[in-house]
Amino acid sequence: MILFPPAKLNLGLQIISRRSDGFHNLQTVFHQIALTDILEIVEDVSIASGECVIQSTGIHIPEGENLCQKAYRLLHAEFQLPGVQIHLHKIIPMGAGLGGGSSDATYTLKGLSKLFKLNLSVSELRAFAHQLGSDCPLFVENTSQYAEGRGELLSNIEVNLAAKNILLINPQIHISTDQAYAKVNPKNAEQSCRDIVLRDVSFWKEELKNDFEEAIFPMYPDLKMIKDRLYDLGADYAAMSGSGSTMFAIFSGEIPEMNWPENYFIWKGAV
Repeated sequence: MILFPPAKLNLGLQIISRRSDGFHNLQTVFHQIALTDILEIVEDVSIASGECVIQSTGIHIPEGENLCQKAYRLLHAEFQLPGVQIHLHKIIPMGAGLGGGSSDATYTLKGLSKLFKLNLSVSELRAFAHQLGSDCPLFVENTSQYAEGRGELLSNIEVNLAAKNILLINPQIHISTDQAYAKVNPKNAEQSCRDIVLRDVSFWKEELKNDFEEAIFPMYPDLKMIKDRLYDLGADYAAMSGSGSTMFAIFSGEIPEMNWPENYFIWKGAV
């Protein structure tokens, strides 16, 4: 079985308050895009039940238990699954605010449910995904979602980006999520990003914010420079996704050519 776990963007990200459990309450709109990893799951009778052998190609994944393996073990504890081999071809940059690891984990849950006819419902998949990470439940359904709480309280939202094009720029800067949250100042939003996203994209530049930018840009001025250049290119909207370091821009027409440093990860596609 071959699956294609997608990346996500944060269309606005508002950090509302600190929680007693050490996390933060936030509001954001998650929008999935056509940038994907490639995930293959195969039952292997030569591997004992409860064992998951994983191989990876593409972007190097650090040593240690992969989230895909954790997803397998989570379901195995409930359903006593046969042994499997997983091959993950990693294309989505890691630690980049694109949710690639969360997407891989959730698509492992979805793939195992289908492969072994577990018939898990959306709510059951979300419950398992929540045990793997706050972003994971988003990827159970391939739809845009408005998120609250830690990001796990989801509701459908229709994002109208028909005929738009998107440009991703990742300058290979690693930003610690813990560091990003430590620097951000929580505050109540004057209006929810949900309401802003429902308006035309022409309003987003002035109204739709990622609260992490205020904290991260002074530490990494190259990110602010990228955002400014994207607007110079004629972007309708440009922002950082999640806690970074990927910057993205939405264009109404063709994306203009520009020479970016060779070490940057660049991706263009339809929104």
